[in-house]
Amino acid sequence: VQLQASGGGLVQAGGSVRLSCAASGTIFGAHAMVWYRQAPGKQRELVASITTGGSTNYADSLKGRFTISRDNAKNTVYLQMSSLKPEDTAVYYCAAVRGGSTNWGQGTQVTVSS
Repeated sequence: VQLQASGGGLVQAGGSVRLSCAASGTIFGAHAMVWYRQAPGKQRELVASITTGGSTNYADSLKGRFTISRDNAKNTVYLQMSSLKPEDTAVYYCAAVRGGSTNWGQGTQVTVSS
C-alpha cells in the first residue's frame, strides 16, 4: 500500500485547508482510513478516522472543525480543516488500516500562523 498525502502548507489562523491522501497498490475500499498528526515535541495523536462503510470518528478536541471523508472511486481520503489555530500546526499523516495491518503515508506539514 502506498499513500501520498498532499495539501499542507502555511495558512493563517482562522483559515481552512483540505488535505488529501491518495492510495495505490491496494483495494482502497477495504481499508479504514485514519489521519494522525504530530506537533513538534509532542506525541502523534489521532485526528479522525473513517471506516469502510463511511462511519467517522474524531478527536474530541477537533469535533466541529475537522471533517474526514473518502472517495473510493478516487482512492482518496480527505481531511477538511477549518477555523484553524496555531496549535493545529503539525505534520499530518494518513494511514490505511486493514485487519491488524497499518500502512503509513509520508506526512504533510500544516503550519498555522497567528
